[in-house]
Amino acid sequence: MTPDPHLLNAIRFLTVMPTPHSDGTPTPDWLARAMKYFPLVGAGIGCASALVFVIGCQIWSPLIGAILAIAASIAMTSALHEDGLADTIDAFGGGWTVERRLAIMKDSRIGTYGALALGLGCALRISALATLPIWTGAVTLIAVHAAARAMPAFVMNHLPYAGDTSAMKVSYAEASVRHGEIVFLLVTAALAAIPLALVSFKSVAIGLLIGAVLGALLARWAQRLIGGYTGDVLGAIEQLFEIGFLLGVASVLR
Repeated sequence: MTPDPHLLNAIRFLTVMPTPHSDGTPTPDWLARAMKYFPLVGAGIGCASALVFVIGCQIWSPLIGAILAIAASIAMTSALHEDGLADTIDAFGGGWTVERRLAIMKDSRIGTYGALALGLGCALRISALATLPIWTGAVTLIAVHAAARAMPAFVMNHLPYAGDTSAMKVSYAEASVRHGEIVFLLVTAALAAIPLALVSFKSVAIGLLIGAVLGALLARWAQRLIGGYTGDVLGAIEQLFEIGFLLGVASVLR
């Protein structure tokens, strides 16, 4: 059975995991079509991260387990979302015009704002995770990695693309995520959160609320400063959702 090419595109985009070769070039709307599978791929990343967390906690301590778990997720995604967070905060903190902000986002160098955002973001995720009981932390990782990768779809549907499509390495056409695809990704994210909900439904609700609020605030900031979203902004939103979700769960279950 041939895998869905949109699922393969989601795996290729979000992770460094090897995938079967696909014939032909991606369609211009490839990202919107692959978005339905983002929570599914995120759940896979969460499972791998959770395994590392459990092993690290058993051998060393919850703090070391948390550090290793976050490091594992970064390695699996080649720091895709962390790069987006650093570029976005650098651009919004150091640019005075829309053109300058977009130029900073494309710059591969990292500035003070970006470095601080990366450090604080990793520290908050590690600290929140380390406060949780081992198996609760494991199911939290599965839930957060799935849920955080669902939010960019809503941003794409409500904001225009603000970048330069002609400068992209792959073809890209601005396209919305369809209703059926939204339903699929929400169901996938909900299924990934069931183990955590069985521990504490309140922690899931609080985590989703804080994560969504932080992501929405950054989306609003991006709309004001550059007129829409870019790939870096979507990555930064994913990171803020992770941070908010983990802090919310930790506030209930620590």
